[in-house]
Amino acid sequence: MSAVANPATVAECLRVGAGFSQGDRNWIAEQFATLDTRLAGFHADATELEVSVKDREARGQKVTLECWIAGRQKIVTTSTEEDLHAALNDVRDDLRRKLNDAKTRQEPRHNKHLRAVDQPEGAPLQDAEREDAETA
Repeated sequence: MSAVANPATVAECLRVGAGFSQGDRNWIAEQFATLDTRLAGFHADATELEVSVKDREARGQKVTLECWIAGRQKIVTTSTEEDLHAALNDVRDDLRRKLNDAKTRQEPRHNKHLRAVDQPEGAPLQDAEREDAETA
Protein backbone atom coordinates (compact mmCIF):
# COMPACT_ATOMS: atom_id res chain seq x y z
CA MET A 1 0.00 0.00 0.00
CA SER A 2 1.40 3.39 -0.89
CA ALA A 3 1.74 6.08 1.74
CA VAL A 4 -1.12 8.55 2.02
CA ALA A 5 -0.15 12.24 1.93
CA ASN A 6 -2.82 13.33 4.45
CA PRO A 7 -3.79 10.25 6.51
CA ALA A 8 -7.17 10.13 8.23
CA THR A 9 -7.32 10.34 12.01
CA VAL A 10 -10.24 10.11 14.39
CA ALA A 11 -9.58 13.62 15.71
CA GLU A 12 -9.81 15.06 12.20
CA CYS A 13 -12.72 12.98 10.83
CA LEU A 14 -15.07 12.55 13.83
CA ARG A 15 -18.44 14.33 14.06
CA VAL A 16 -20.79 13.96 16.98
CA GLY A 17 -24.43 13.44 16.13
CA ALA A 18 -27.66 13.23 18.08
CA GLY A 19 -27.32 12.61 21.80
CA PHE A 20 -23.78 14.01 22.09
CA SER A 21 -22.55 17.59 22.49
CA GLN A 22 -19.39 19.14 21.09
CA GLY A 23 -18.04 18.92 24.65
CA ASP A 24 -18.24 15.11 24.44
CA ARG A 25 -16.24 15.05 21.20
CA ASN A 26 -12.77 15.12 22.80
CA TRP A 27 -13.26 12.21 25.18
CA ILE A 28 -14.96 10.17 22.42
CA ALA A 29 -12.01 10.90 20.11
CA GLU A 30 -9.66 9.70 22.89
CA GLN A 31 -11.59 6.43 23.19
CA PHE A 32 -11.52 5.97 19.41
CA ALA A 33 -7.81 6.88 19.07
CA THR A 34 -6.86 3.23 18.51
CA LEU A 35 -8.66 3.46 15.15
CA ASP A 36 -6.02 5.92 13.91
CA THR A 37 -3.64 3.20 12.75
CA ARG A 38 -6.41 1.53 10.73
CA LEU A 39 -7.68 4.81 9.25
CA ALA A 40 -4.16 5.99 8.31
CA GLY A 41 -4.40 4.13 4.99
CA PHE A 42 -7.18 6.47 3.82
CA HIS A 43 -7.12 10.16 2.89
CA ALA A 44 -8.47 12.46 5.61
CA ASP A 45 -10.52 14.52 3.18
CA ALA A 46 -12.23 11.36 1.88
CA THR A 47 -13.06 9.86 5.30
CA GLU A 48 -15.84 10.72 7.76
CA LEU A 49 -16.92 9.24 11.08
CA GLU A 50 -20.13 10.09 12.93
CA VAL A 51 -21.15 8.80 16.34
CA SER A 52 -24.64 9.24 17.76
CA VAL A 53 -26.69 7.88 20.64
CA LYS A 54 -30.42 7.38 21.01
CA ASP A 55 -31.96 7.49 24.51
CA ARG A 56 -28.63 8.31 26.18
CA GLU A 57 -28.09 6.70 29.60
CA ALA A 58 -31.55 5.11 29.58
CA ARG A 59 -32.56 1.49 29.27
CA GLY A 60 -32.46 0.60 25.62
CA GLN A 61 -29.87 3.22 24.63
CA LYS A 62 -28.39 2.63 21.19
CA VAL A 63 -24.98 3.94 20.07
CA THR A 64 -24.31 4.11 16.33
CA LEU A 65 -20.98 4.72 14.61
CA GLU A 66 -21.04 5.38 10.86
CA CYS A 67 -17.97 5.48 8.62
CA TRP A 68 -17.85 6.86 5.08
CA ILE A 69 -14.70 6.30 3.00
CA ALA A 70 -14.69 7.48 -0.61
CA GLY A 71 -14.97 4.58 -3.05
CA ARG A 72 -16.27 2.12 -0.44
CA GLN A 73 -19.63 1.23 1.01
CA LYS A 74 -20.75 2.99 4.19
CA ILE A 75 -19.99 0.96 7.33
CA VAL A 76 -22.44 1.13 10.24
CA THR A 77 -21.87 -0.38 13.68
CA THR A 78 -24.29 -0.30 16.60
CA SER A 79 -24.32 -1.26 20.27
CA THR A 80 -27.08 -1.57 22.82
CA GLU A 81 -24.77 -1.81 25.85
CA GLU A 82 -26.29 0.03 28.81
CA ASP A 83 -22.96 1.57 29.89
CA LEU A 84 -22.02 4.42 27.51
CA HIS A 85 -18.26 3.76 27.68
CA ALA A 86 -18.80 0.04 26.97
CA ALA A 87 -21.09 0.90 24.05
CA LEU A 88 -18.51 3.27 22.56
CA ASN A 89 -15.80 0.63 22.90
CA ASP A 90 -18.12 -1.93 21.32
CA VAL A 91 -18.83 0.17 18.19
CA ARG A 92 -15.14 1.11 17.91
CA ASP A 93 -13.99 -2.52 17.99
CA ASP A 94 -16.73 -3.57 15.57
CA LEU A 95 -15.70 -0.83 13.12
CA ARG A 96 -12.07 -1.96 13.30
CA ARG A 97 -13.15 -5.55 12.49
CA LYS A 98 -15.33 -4.42 9.59
CA LEU A 99 -12.56 -2.23 8.15
CA ASN A 100 -10.14 -5.16 8.34
CA ASP A 101 -12.68 -7.50 6.71
CA ALA A 102 -13.40 -4.98 3.94
CA LYS A 103 -9.69 -4.55 3.23
CA THR A 104 -9.11 -8.31 3.07
CA ARG A 105 -12.16 -8.81 0.84
CA GLN A 106 -11.16 -6.00 -1.50
CA GLU A 107 -7.43 -6.67 -1.85
CA PRO A 108 -6.66 -10.41 -1.53
CA ARG A 109 -4.94 -10.51 -4.92
CA HIS A 110 -2.21 -8.27 -3.54
CA ASN A 111 -1.52 -10.62 -0.65
CA LYS A 112 1.53 -12.69 -1.59
CA HIS A 113 0.59 -15.41 0.91
CA LEU A 114 -2.82 -15.93 -0.68
CA ARG A 115 -1.28 -16.16 -4.19
CA ALA A 116 1.47 -18.62 -3.22
CA VAL A 117 -0.53 -21.84 -3.49
CA ASP A 118 1.04 -25.14 -4.51
CA GLN A 119 -0.21 -26.64 -7.76
CA PRO A 120 -2.65 -29.46 -7.10
CA GLU A 121 -1.78 -33.00 -8.14
CA GLY A 122 -2.88 -33.84 -11.64
CA ALA A 123 -2.31 -30.28 -12.84
CA PRO A 124 -0.84 -30.05 -16.34
CA LEU A 125 2.94 -29.77 -16.47
CA GLN A 126 4.69 -26.84 -18.10
CA ASP A 127 6.63 -27.58 -21.34
CA ALA A 128 10.03 -27.60 -19.62
CA GLU A 129 8.74 -29.91 -16.89
CA ARG A 130 7.21 -32.23 -19.52
CA GLU A 131 10.54 -32.53 -21.39
CA ASP A 132 12.38 -33.33 -18.14
CA ALA A 133 9.83 -36.02 -17.29
CA GLU A 134 10.12 -37.63 -20.76
CA THR A 135 13.93 -37.77 -20.71
CA ALA A 136 14.12 -39.25 -17.23
